Amino acid sequence: MKKIRTQWPWAVVLLAVLIAFLPLPYYHTQPGDAKLLSPIIQVEDGNKAEGSFMLTTVLVGKANAAEFLWAKLREYHEVFPEDHVKGSDETEEEYETRQLQLMQSSQHAATIVAYKEADKNIEITNKGVFITGVISGMPAADHLEVGDLITALNGKEIKTAEELVKRLKAFDEGDEVELTVKRNDGVENVKIKLKTFPERLVNKGDEERAGIGITYPVTFTEIKTDPKLKIDTAQIGGPSAGLMFTLEIYNQLTEVDWTKGYNIAGTGTMNEKAEVGPIGGIKQKVVAADNAGAEVFFAPEGAGNYKNAKEAAEDIGTEMEIVPVKTFKDALDYLKNLKEK
Repeated sequence: MKKIRTQWPWAVVLLAVLIAFLPLPYYHTQPGDAKLLSPIIQVEDGNKAEGSFMLTTVLVGKANAAEFLWAKLREYHEVFPEDHVKGSDETEEEYETRQLQLMQSSQHAATIVAYKEADKNIEITNKGVFITGVISGMPAADHLEVGDLITALNGKEIKTAEELVKRLKAFDEGDEVELTVKRNDGVENVKIKLKTFPERLVNKGDEERAGIGITYPVTFTEIKTDPKLKIDTAQIGGPSAGLMFTLEIYNQLTEVDWTKGYNIAGTGTMNEKAEVGPIGGIKQKVVAADNAGAEVFFAPEGAGNYKNAKEAAEDIGTEMEIVPVKTFKDALDYLKNLKEK
């Protein structure tokens, strides 16, 4: 009697492979790299450095089952639920757009701080509020789009995101406002009624309030500088390179080489007050900096960033010095006292 060859084991293998690569509602993060800033940032006739300033990155991507398990087995690989990385109503496109806008805002703040500190000419014009996301079920979702630029509220000019949020707080649920919006090459006046934010979006202990339902509004700023400045960050997103941008721009604007011949990495947001803010993934960035041969690493002091950076440095046995900073001045003060290499 002839045996019939069964194919079911191959079906099981195929099913297992498909399950392994099935996307999960998680993101996988791991150490990225440390990028030299001198090719990315170019000040016209800028000073050249013997050493380097570097920004550090974390690689972020949607996780499948295989990556989820792999991350659990490897040091400095982590997985997070989707809503810990992007907003619960945020699409992948909106998240990426927001990250690129935050990067642009970071560049602007860095430019402003560096040029003012170096006493160079800079003209700053805030031109409105860029929309990077809308909340489903809220009025904005029916009237506004990612990429819109809000320039006025009820006929009165709006220049910054802070100004828009402050003025909207004066209205109650059901009140109607008119927004002037630049979209593509045209301008529209859009009427929107305010609605109370969903409970899931209200922080515990905060009072209920009404709004139009946009997420992460970003001030759109136009800057003119003398000497001229060019920054090319390609598809790098997020605000965490603010401090290192500021240092690189400032170094090219001045006659002093603030690197002192060292390879200097770091991270931290930067605002126009020259304050350095905390970021995520600090331990992974320490690993990335060490892999790139950095000798100094600037870490924001707030939100446990410095503490976590020190822990990672001790764990991997790096000789890289971890330096805590709260402001741009803190970083400069450290560099002033750094001996020439």
